[in-house]
Amino acid sequence: MFKKVLIANRGEIACRVMETAKKLGIKTVAVYSDADAGARHVAMADEAYRIGPAPVAESYLLIGKIIEVCKTSGAEAVHPGYGFLSENPTFVDALDEAGIAFIGPSAASIRAMGLKDAAKALMVEAGVPVVPGYHGQEQDPDFLAAEAEKIGYPVLIKARAGGGGKGMRRVDDPADFKDALDGASREGEASFGDGRVLIEKYLTKPRHIEIQVFGDKHGNAVHLFERDCSLQRRHQKVIEEAPAPDMPENMRKAMGEAAVKAAKAIDYAGAGTIEFIADVSEGLNSDRFYFMEMNTRLQVEHPVTEMITGEDLVEWQLQVAAGAPLPKSQDELSFSGWAFEARLYAEDAPKGFLPAIGTLSHLHLPDTYARIDSGVRSGDEITPFYDPMIAKVIVHGPTREAALGKLLGTLEDTQVAGCVTNAGFLANLCRHKGFASGDVDTGLIDRDLEELIAEVPAPAEVIGLAALSALGLAEERHGTDAWDRLAGWRMWSASRQYALLDIADERQDVEVHALGNWRFSVHLAGTPRDFQLVSLEDGAIVFDCDGVRKRAAIALARDAVTVFFDGHAHRIGLPDRLADEDEAASAGDQIIAPMPGLVKVLNAKVGDTVAKGQPLVVLEAMKMEHTLKAPRNGVVAEVMAVEGEQVQDGTVLVALAEEDADAA
Repeated sequence: MFKKVLIANRGEIACRVMETAKKLGIKTVAVYSDADAGARHVAMADEAYRIGPAPVAESYLLIGKIIEVCKTSGAEAVHPGYGFLSENPTFVDALDEAGIAFIGPSAASIRAMGLKDAAKALMVEAGVPVVPGYHGQEQDPDFLAAEAEKIGYPVLIKARAGGGGKGMRRVDDPADFKDALDGASREGEASFGDGRVLIEKYLTKPRHIEIQVFGDKHGNAVHLFERDCSLQRRHQKVIEEAPAPDMPENMRKAMGEAAVKAAKAIDYAGAGTIEFIADVSEGLNSDRFYFMEMNTRLQVEHPVTEMITGEDLVEWQLQVAAGAPLPKSQDELSFSGWAFEARLYAEDAPKGFLPAIGTLSHLHLPDTYARIDSGVRSGDEITPFYDPMIAKVIVHGPTREAALGKLLGTLEDTQVAGCVTNAGFLANLCRHKGFASGDVDTGLIDRDLEELIAEVPAPAEVIGLAALSALGLAEERHGTDAWDRLAGWRMWSASRQYALLDIADERQDVEVHALGNWRFSVHLAGTPRDFQLVSLEDGAIVFDCDGVRKRAAIALARDAVTVFFDGHAHRIGLPDRLADEDEAASAGDQIIAPMPGLVKVLNAKVGDTVAKGQPLVVLEAMKMEHTLKAPRNGVVAEVMAVEGEQVQDGTVLVALAEEDADAA
């Protein structure tokens, strides 16, 4: 076994690999960018080395720098995690040349499966079924449009390199094909340095089912059963589970055998995943699944396989890379119970799942019923440079219903403040009747999106606690007299103050009366509600509201208070009374960058007449493209950005003329 391993990654996967390495007595080496100098993976490692500035191209993708650190530290092997250099055969070649082991497959195996079109051709030769489509080399737009017509709409345009939903566009109307092709090609070029695409038939009711495979350097290969990854948005996985709901045993056997056949076709050694798409328009059938691609690395969702099999896949990786045979044969592998993994991201679901940035001023990830894989801590910053994952929430139970109940309970108890998250969206998915019953397909989220992103209005208890927090109460800690901290309150008589709150984009002045003995009367919609504080420590509050005892948690920041109550997180703004009020009046006249990003396409010039909803700017952020549209009908008065420019969040990109000026 190796004595020292370098992890060429960051975040939760770097921490995950380090945990197993430490369990095996292996020393770990971390690398970090300037943005990650204080990161959790740096603190966990035995040694850590700076490799460059924040952008990945200047740090985590520098092959020469990583090899230099290996030599300096004495690391014998490199674990790539996922993303970054994990599927880069040039990196593997460079490590081989330097005499450093790669904890993953050979460069030849990665190359064989690295391009989707070539991989599909290889699978056809191996007898593995593939999705109907065009996988050739010709990239002329007119030719590809003609191929799409032959395949039949709807079709899916896919960048032939990479994965993670990047460079993918569904097209239902031939008139939209070329615009979608341009977008997929640009995104493929930006993400993987390859703008070439392939075209496939889009199945109207598909399920995404993948098989975990493992091979060794002695010619052995096994599968560790399936994972269902059908809950997706924008072609990115949201919640994964194992096993797949309603999976017939004959189909599980057929898919497992096909996956092992695919792995053996390329002499695969290490952890890999064969991704299949299944046509479930008439239920799961063993003759209706098709190879999509192979991920030649450890998957983000590998923990659900670990939970049902009891195997540590990172430990398997280390053993196989060190030359050992597979720890178990196919006959020795089995699974029990059910597991789910939910990806907790810093993103705004109601705003099209826009990635978010911010400082995690408050972070509580309950682990009573869950395994939490995370690379961040309270106080850490979510930056625009990397994937905005906060944590993976993983649960296991004897049945699907029991496991799903644990997942929902954990998500309801999750507390994150300082950055918007998708926790509420994930909880709504757990409550979704179709998902709860196992009736899943890749279109579920899009069909029921409005229901899933619906935000629960703040109840009276939340507004009352927010008002008290705005006036100083939430800053209290055990053993401190709240009356000393509430400026303007008088202990000897009732005192009245007003808390200005921003609730669902509406400002409200909430009247609060202090009644003494930790009692307050909070006037909500003209009705006084009686609040009695029972205990308050580190943001956890026990209180009575109109005589009913309840519990909540509070995280207070300069401009907002987040109240965690009854399984929901409510962010209540704390506006400055002296702040400029003109912003709301001009909001409909501007297109503003919602996050830091690169202006890829600018379809506006001064004097243009535009219609509401017309795409004007394409902004690339976190390797994904986001289309910004005109907020109303009007005339472009000013363009403040240029293509290729890096802009910060809040930057005004395009301004429309005032309404009166338009009319003139």
